[in-house]
Amino acid sequence: MHDVRGFWYRRGRLALLAVAVVGASLLACSKKHENPTSPPPPSPTIGLQTVQTGLAFPLFLTSPPGDTARLFVVEKGGVIRIIKSGTLLATPFLDISGLVSTAEEQGLLGLAFDPAYATNGRFYVSYTDASGDSRIVRYLVSSNPDVAVATADRVLLPVVQPEAIHNGGMIAFGPDGKLYVGLGDGGGQGDPYANGQDKTDLLGSILRLDVSGPGDYGIPVDNPFLTPPDLGELWDDGLRNPWRFSFDRQTGDLYIGDVGQDEREELDVSTAASGRGKGLNYGWPITEGNDCYGTSICDRTGLTAPVLDYGHGEGCAVVGGYVYRGAAIPSLRGTYFYGDHCQGWVRSFRYQSGVATEPTDWTALRPGGNVTSFGEDARGELYVMTLQGGVYRIVAR
Repeated sequence: MHDVRGFWYRRGRLALLAVAVVGASLLACSKKHENPTSPPPPSPTIGLQTVQTGLAFPLFLTSPPGDTARLFVVEKGGVIRIIKSGTLLATPFLDISGLVSTAEEQGLLGLAFDPAYATNGRFYVSYTDASGDSRIVRYLVSSNPDVAVATADRVLLPVVQPEAIHNGGMIAFGPDGKLYVGLGDGGGQGDPYANGQDKTDLLGSILRLDVSGPGDYGIPVDNPFLTPPDLGELWDDGLRNPWRFSFDRQTGDLYIGDVGQDEREELDVSTAASGRGKGLNYGWPITEGNDCYGTSICDRTGLTAPVLDYGHGEGCAVVGGYVYRGAAIPSLRGTYFYGDHCQGWVRSFRYQSGVATEPTDWTALRPGGNVTSFGEDARGELYVMTLQGGVYRIVAR
């Protein structure tokens, strides 16, 4: 039997996710750190509006800056589809399926449009290649705005992956115009390659790159780890698998959903005032969520604790989302939405004065499948995607 922990889970303890989803066998754990989620505060009646069904394992959704007519959907197999004015275009925007390994947690995992996309036509993808290694690659749009140039403009960054799990894959431009890249610890139970706390490799970290020049990338002079043997690309470390992270488009705060191991899933937040994660150590594998990992006592000196964690009695693979900044539901502005892949629920909180407040479990936002990702369009409206091929918009009812 396959367990729905699947797409992000560790090798050997549970089988990885099959395309067909079957029953789950969740781990029991202590409730001592659980975060209450009911009842929700007074709020508008919201629900999900179906945007598209029948997609092949959609993993991400985004739009170029200022583009309010199109949604770009990333499929795990290596294809980027466009939903234009509500219609799924027959011709893919980009098809690199021949370059992509889709084993286990591999695939085409991320997409980010350059802040100056309207003038330079640059966009970036994150995928695992035929050898199973991560690649951050720049592509260009063609003379047809709905079709990209088929060949890469430049491979910016190849990263060797020791295993086919915990590869991360999220990429996003921050409010500073730099490209942020999420990489997991490379796999194996309990970080056997010791990447989570190693600043001399790129794994288990979020990177910050300057891609504004004509070449591969530059290392920003204000990155925190510029002294060798530390690697200058690093922005923070101590992450197990930051599958999805995002920036609040109003405040610039950085939200990270870091997938846990045996017992805890965690959400981390760093504010613009604190450097949006600059040089922070989120603890893995010393800690897992708010607990010490593998021991009852650990040294937390210098570690940044999550603002929220939950146990495997509630779910088993956190999916980080976005702070809502759209116009359609004004009372939800400033609310951060996230989900759980296995249980398929969607929850939210507001980050205020360093604390996750107003925790809410949104029954009406459960898409009826395994949540793979959230998305944000050019207007700041939010979307939920499922392994079963659905794309749904969060709307007022």
